[in-house]
Amino acid sequence: MATGTKQLMSKNGRAIMLLSQEMFSYEVGDRIRTISEYVDLFQTSRGTVQSAIKFLQEEQCIRLESRGHLGTFLIEMNHKQLWEFSDFGVIMGAMPLPYSKRYEGLATGLYKAFEEKEIPFSLAFMRGGNKRIEALNFGKYSFSIISKLAADTQMEMHHDLHIVHEFQPGSYVGNHVVIFRNAEVQQIQDGMRVGFDAASIDQSMLTEVECEGLDVAYVATPYNQILQKLEMNEIDAAIWNADEIKEKNLDFHIQPLRKQLAQELDRKGTIATIVVSKDAMVIGRIMQRLLELDAVEEIQKQVIEDKIMPVY
Repeated sequence: MATGTKQLMSKNGRAIMLLSQEMFSYEVGDRIRTISEYVDLFQTSRGTVQSAIKFLQEEQCIRLESRGHLGTFLIEMNHKQLWEFSDFGVIMGAMPLPYSKRYEGLATGLYKAFEEKEIPFSLAFMRGGNKRIEALNFGKYSFSIISKLAADTQMEMHHDLHIVHEFQPGSYVGNHVVIFRNAEVQQIQDGMRVGFDAASIDQSMLTEVECEGLDVAYVATPYNQILQKLEMNEIDAAIWNADEIKEKNLDFHIQPLRKQLAQELDRKGTIATIVVSKDAMVIGRIMQRLLELDAVEEIQKQVIEDKIMPVY
């Protein structure tokens, strides 16, 4: 790739990089923008755009076909070759810790979707939707997996957040329940110590709604320490993801959410979404246009049903 390296170091390098990134938002058969549109988009000269297009064709990254007044169409695209000039590097995603088969299945589906398109990809696992969104906004990750409840809530406050894809209900969690230390208790009551994880948008919202009107003491409790704090008599109750309890056959007393609003919010909380920041919208377009995101859920289902081994 000596020729490509020299070209990228030249004055045309930026146009080649931007054009490479732009091509990832197309599918074979699409009409591409006109030269004039690229001139305005890249803020460069007509000759520079023409040189960049010629370069990508000579490097066999793309093949174009002019159809007169209909425009120019993308006939062939080599994703792997094109990626070398896009300067994207490795696409990094962040999602919840894979403590359940549902999360393992989601991670496996994403890996296979990127692998099929030969796009360099890596997943990081991070507890807390708030932390994943914060890392996303700092540019540490290209995209993040959070629930639709968390996504909708954050988009009301941060307009730079965008949903790239929304999966089906049950793709994020099965449902949330209230878990109690005392097996005789049926619902949260006045005077209880309730575990509260501020880093988890879903858990904190559901807890506040379920406890509305009650005189309870919120105890700061990381999500992964809730069971331990129940056993050590440090809290009396907490909102919890039912998946882990069912999968591991844990012997804890659970009850369904009582408040209607909590139940409505929980339905949104079961839906997994892929979100990106405004600065990573091109990555979002790549994922929408190139990846078989609907197939991710089928792989997730097979992992949950123990039909395939998780890989992440």
